[in-house]
Order: sequence, then structure tokens, then C-alpha cells
Amino acid sequence: MKNILILADGSIAKHFIEWVGKKRVAENKYYVTYYKEGVTPENIPKNISLIHADPTSFSKLRNIMEDVKYSNVFIIMENMEDAEYSLKNTRLIDDKVRVVLVNQWDNDEIGRDEENITILNSDELLAAHLYDNLPNVPVVAQNVGLGRGEIMEIHVPFGSAYAYRHVGSILQRKWKIAAVYRDEKQIIPTNATMIRPNDTLLVVGKPLVLDGVYKTINKRTGLFPEPFGKDLYLLLDFRYDQETALLYLKESIYLLEKLEEKSLYVRVLYPNNFTLIDEIKALESEQVSLSICYDDHDIKTLIEYDIHQYDIGLVLNSIQTFEADELKETLYDLKKLVYLFGDNPLYNIKECVILMSENEKMESISTTAFDISESLSLKLTLGDFDPEGDFESKKMIIEHYETLTHIFNMEINIKQKVANPIREIANMKDILQIAPFEKELNTDNFMKLISTKIQDFLLTTKKHPKLLVPFAL
Repeated sequence: MKNILILADGSIAKHFIEWVGKKRVAENKYYVTYYKEGVTPENIPKNISLIHADPTSFSKLRNIMEDVKYSNVFIIMENMEDAEYSLKNTRLIDDKVRVVLVNQWDNDEIGRDEENITILNSDELLAAHLYDNLPNVPVVAQNVGLGRGEIMEIHVPFGSAYAYRHVGSILQRKWKIAAVYRDEKQIIPTNATMIRPNDTLLVVGKPLVLDGVYKTINKRTGLFPEPFGKDLYLLLDFRYDQETALLYLKESIYLLEKLEEKSLYVRVLYPNNFTLIDEIKALESEQVSLSICYDDHDIKTLIEYDIHQYDIGLVLNSIQTFEADELKETLYDLKKLVYLFGDNPLYNIKECVILMSENEKMESISTTAFDISESLSLKLTLGDFDPEGDFESKKMIIEHYETLTHIFNMEINIKQKVANPIREIANMKDILQIAPFEKELNTDNFMKLISTKIQDFLLTTKKHPKLLVPFAL
């Protein structure tokens, strides 16, 4: 049991006494010393004892503090001189007891040289609370942890880059989503928990990182490739990409110019053509920078370092490069968007196409599909091609995508047809295929003969460029 002495006078003291009475902390016993009427509430709970005495009197306060061993003394006085005398008397009686003093007078001198004291400036606390209620200001925990902004509450607005994303699809490096609040209920999130508009996220992490997370969550969509990262990363492996390197670079620059305030980082692996490197260098600019790796030892670690160093959200590469040096596994673990170059360059593309797959995956990639379609001013098509004509089970997903059309103010073309989805997409022209980034992506051409699964064809055909989107189940 902790005994707490409250030296009380004024409105703040009265509200504080009412508050501790409501909360009923079983391990605490409160002793309220007051000398003016109107300070104590009408109904006094059993855990509060009232003492009518003047704490500015040394002898009276000494008698009070000698009767009971107090762990804390709260000085909440309306008059500054009364507070100063009460603090002085308290320290003369017990210089080790922890004191909490409410400074209502904007006086920096009071209690400044004391030890074992916490001074609460009422004006600063009120101003901070008012500031927290301004729009575009994150709410941080003031009296929890270090109190430096490492715990933050973030509201998810409509149109946020985080809305309709699964928690597991978001790389949380040096920060974490600890809880989701929705409809006055707390949700402890799993990887499969979907973030929805009007949710409130409780996040924990480094204050500087959380500031960036707050800004990203409150940005409107149309800032592709966020929230997977900010900038673009082109990987050119000269073992496979020499003939197409300049085309891939120009295609990447085309995408860069379509996006807002992004940078493109080009990493050349296994360089063996210095004439080609000079041609690539000629395309460098303020937004396009080139790095060359002359050491082929531990390529995986180098790529991981680049991605973290430059806050990469989208990695662009050929299918052959994607399959080399464990790059596919690395990017899957890092939860990054991947653009796979196709025979048809991006500047010829007129439409984004998603083929229907499992419901959870379709939900998880939906916002990104709308986001890139909007950013590139492309039409968006949802293809529900089923050899057995099972369209009924897809109704919920179609409703989900139709809901997003209102948020993005975009139209979506929904095609339903009894057909093999692989054949249908093979016959399409000028499309960017958007698909979930599966952990297992088959490269065996034999699978093309017997499978109708989308993931069995993503790496075996180069006709269309593809965007692989991380998801979580």
C-alpha cells in the first residue's frame, strides 16, 4: 500500500481529488490536506482521508507527515507563496520524499534547485493538449516511456496510403503497429489484420521514424510506391541485361517522371562493359544516380543495404536478374514492390489488369493497383476469368474494389468470363499485369501446360510487364 499526501487548494486540486476517487487504485491510500472550503468533492470514497490543516504551517505539516510514512507528496496550491512554503516545509521534514508540484504561475524559479521533484507546468500542459488537437499533428504519449514521441497515436484518413492494407504487408523497421482501434474497440493486430479508413493506430518506435510514418499515413494516395518506401531502385545485372540496359533505364526514368518528388537509384552488378556504363552515366541527373558494384561477393547484403539506405519502395529488374543471387527471396522478405520488365515497355501501356485470385490477396493488393493506375493515368481492369464459372464466391472482392472506386474517384472495368485466365491475359495487349508477390513463383515451363494458377506464369512469360505487390495472410 502506497500512502500519498495531497496538499490541496483550488480548482485543479478539486478535479484531481475527484479523479483519483473515480479511478480507485486499490494499492493507493490518499490523504488530502486542505484549509479552504470547496476543495473537496461531496462524495469521498473510502481510500481518501481528509485532514483540515494549513500546510504552510511547519508544525502542522510535521505532525501530519510524522503520523504516516508517505511515498509521494502532491502540492497543488492556488497561491504561489502557499505552494513555496508548503514545498519548503515538506523538504525540511523529509528531503527524500518524492514531490510533484503543479506550477500554475509560469514561474521557472519555483522548485528549480530541488531534488526528487517533478514540476508540472499547467500552461504548457494545456497548450500541448490544444496543439495535439490541431489537424496534421500527431498525438504522442507525454507521460509514458521516455515521453519523447516514441509512442504515437495516428488516425488513418480516407484516401490514406495505408488504408485497405494488411499489417503484414507493411515493412515495420524500427517501428511497430502495436494496436488498432476501431469502433471503440481495441484490436491486437496480426499480419492478416486489414487497416481501414477511420482506424486509429497505436505505433511504437524511434521518434524520427514515427514522424515519417505519420506523414506517410496522412498523405493521400497517388504517392506511389509509398507506403512500401519512397524511391525507385533499378537493378541492372550485366550478365543478363546488357542488350536491354538502356531501354530499362529509359523506362525507369519514364516512370520516375510520372511520380511526384521521387528519385531513381541505379545499381549495376557484374560490370564488364565500360562503354555501356558511360552511356548510362550520361543519363544521370539530380533525380537519377548511378552506383556500380565491382565486387561480386555477397550481392544480397549489398542490395539489402541499398534498399534500407535509400528508402526504396519499388525495385525494377528483369526476370533473369530477379531470379539470380537470391534476389527474389530477399525482396519478398523485405516486402518491397517489384516491377518486372516485359517485352512491351511501360510507355506503351494503356491498362492495368488484375486477375482474380484468393480473396485475402486481392484485398491486400487493391490499394496499390488503384494507386499506380491513378499515378500513370491508366485504366484499371479486374479480370474474373474462371474455367468453371464460379463467380458467386468473388462477390465480396468485387464489392471491395467498387468501394475503392469512390475513394479514388476512378472507374474500374470488371470482366467476368468462363475462360482460362492465363489464355485470356496472354491475348491482351498493352497491359501492366498486377499480381500478389507470392513466396513460391514457379519458373518451370512444364507448369504452363497443366496449370491455371497465376503464379505459375508470372516468371515464364515476358510479353507483359508485371508489378508484384506484397501481401499478408
